Amino acid sequence: MVFKALPYTLQLILFIPRVLLKLHKNHTKALKRTLSNTHGSHSRSQTPISHLQTSDHLSQKALIFDVEGTLLRSSSVFPYFMLVAFESGSLIRAFVLLALYPLLVLVNDELSIKIMVMISFFGIKKDGFRVGSSVLPKFLLEDVGLEGFDVLTRGKKKVGVSKLPLVMVECFLKDYLEFDHVFGRELTVFGGYFVGLMKDNKNTMKHRINEVLKDEDYANVCFSNKPVKQEWISCSKEVYVIRNEEKKAWQILPRERCQKDLIFHDGRLAFRPEPLNMLAMFVWFPFSILLSISRIAIAITLPYGASIPILSFTGVHLKLTNNNPTPNMKSHDLKQHKGRLYVCNHRTLLDPLYLSFGLKKPFAAVTYSLSRMSEILSPIKTVRLTRDREQDAQTMDKMLKLGDLVVCPEGTTCREPYLLRFSPLFAELSDHIVPVALDTYVSMFHGTTASGLKCLDPFMFMMNPCSVYQVRFLDEVHGVSLQTSDASSTSFDVANYVQSEIGKTLEFKCTSLTRKDKYLALAGNDGFVSRSNK
Repeated sequence: MVFKALPYTLQLILFIPRVLLKLHKNHTKALKRTLSNTHGSHSRSQTPISHLQTSDHLSQKALIFDVEGTLLRSSSVFPYFMLVAFESGSLIRAFVLLALYPLLVLVNDELSIKIMVMISFFGIKKDGFRVGSSVLPKFLLEDVGLEGFDVLTRGKKKVGVSKLPLVMVECFLKDYLEFDHVFGRELTVFGGYFVGLMKDNKNTMKHRINEVLKDEDYANVCFSNKPVKQEWISCSKEVYVIRNEEKKAWQILPRERCQKDLIFHDGRLAFRPEPLNMLAMFVWFPFSILLSISRIAIAITLPYGASIPILSFTGVHLKLTNNNPTPNMKSHDLKQHKGRLYVCNHRTLLDPLYLSFGLKKPFAAVTYSLSRMSEILSPIKTVRLTRDREQDAQTMDKMLKLGDLVVCPEGTTCREPYLLRFSPLFAELSDHIVPVALDTYVSMFHGTTASGLKCLDPFMFMMNPCSVYQVRFLDEVHGVSLQTSDASSTSFDVANYVQSEIGKTLEFKCTSLTRKDKYLALAGNDGFVSRSNK
């Protein structure tokens, strides 16, 4: 009987997709008829956006963009809410959002966003929310399509309309894409905290757009992928519809085309948090904790000859270039009994440790900011600086007389391919400076943070399934006391030269930005925090 029933069951299974396909075709036809009736002769819904990239047709018009539908290559906004849940909320909040993903796929777009807003924002303090400016811009910028961006730059005025909460996209759109006006969903706040609800401001969107453009004497052009569902589209005399199939073929926007360099960003996740990626992370997370503890124990307890190959076997790799620097020690330093001064750019708190592993000998390291936990676990000697120039100079000079010393004159870490301004103090303390160019690769977690707990930095770096540290030793540089070829050279000249040489080696761009600039951008403070917050 079971086998007799199989053909009927099979027919039923095949019948359901046919019905769904027929309903989809009918819906598509109705959509086209509605679009034609709504916009009439003014609508150019079938015009590919690629035809506008080299046209001057839009140069004197206001362009209104449906941000998610016409600028971003991905059609899913789930990763951006996951970033809010994980970075501004907690691991548990992110897990709940991932667990509800099947439900989000089944419900309509509006209800799906309401659910994600509730999970991601409920109970988050409004004044402390910085994910929209410190974390999301990097991921949003990597999702912008080159074709959509080319059209965006041709308009005289740019207006962005987003279905996401305004606090998630406003900073990115104004700072990096130079939108003149941005409209999004407002969140309800009670007692200074988000309650996870969006205000119903859809009906006022058309009025608000008309208000900001009412004094302009040029026509409005709208770009969307769902025109019949957006009431604000009637503000425009022309409408261009961009299909999801078209966006899939778009190129990624090159970094050099951006209106503003993305130098600083925060957050722990080093990958785009798509559902499958997050599932892999949660499966890996319990093992990563044990692996991190094991890796740290190996680095602390075993000698260099044993720890380096074992760590490499577990996925922590070290690549060295010119790992046997032999600078000629002049009589001036021999009389003062000073060690070598290794000057490196700053990628993570583990920079001095990897230098020590690379040369297989212990160093002392000076740092501007280090948690008590990191000081306890460090297998090399660490000394905290105070940012008082005279006092720090005395401390570093004393350490150099005891042996080799490592310093990171940037004063803080930078993840992107940029170098912050080098403090010139190191150039006044030694005549034998060895520049070291460092670069890192992580696959899952960043080992640095500006607003989170810094005591977790080494643990998070070691939790990566695979990580690479690249160490390159450069030619020795003399300090200011041995500058004979140019008597006018100062410590600033030496610092700038070392910065430029490291930048050339790594193909990083040198900047004049400082630690204070970084923390103001990412954490809203000047970077001076108490130990209790580290």
